[in-house]
Amino acid sequence: MKLLKDTRGLSQPVTTMILLVIPVMLTGGVVMYAYQIIGSQTEMEILMISNQRIWIYDDGASFAALQIDNVGGKDAFIDEIQVRGVEAPWSTVHYFRSTLISIDTLNCPNASGNDWSMFEYTPGNSTEFLLADEDLTLPSGYTLVIYIEHPDNIRLKDIGASVSISVITKNARYEVLCIVQSAI
Repeated sequence: MKLLKDTRGLSQPVTTMILLVIPVMLTGGVVMYAYQIIGSQTEMEILMISNQRIWIYDDGASFAALQIDNVGGKDAFIDEIQVRGVEAPWSTVHYFRSTLISIDTLNCPNASGNDWSMFEYTPGNSTEFLLADEDLTLPSGYTLVIYIEHPDNIRLKDIGASVSISVITKNARYEVLCIVQSAI
């Protein structure tokens, strides 16, 4: 067997450098990828819808109410609110915006009309509601309490039926179900 004396390879220092540099470069790429994933998650729009209610009186007057909490790291821009698939005109939407608040239940408005300038939306808490005239903004860490006067598609025969309420933003569609209740 003949030995190859003229073969050449990489020297030990060069081989060591290659073995050290490649893992460091790969680790750097993984760290950058993880940083981008985490960074995009903290600036995500996350809305929580709760206290959804729909009431209807014997005379056909109806109201829908809901609470929207922005618990994400990104401000939300509410384009549209739908009740049972029908858009609620902004002229029927009354809202109150505050920093994140805890609400147990929302009060049913009276059938003959309300003075939204000082409306008691939850037992013991009254405040001024504003009439929406365009799309609503909801900053991160804030709550919107919304009342909709006479949402379309809600009839007296719907009492006990499950109805959807949709909140549509520029980035997502949030949908909840609620049972239509008789308002007495």
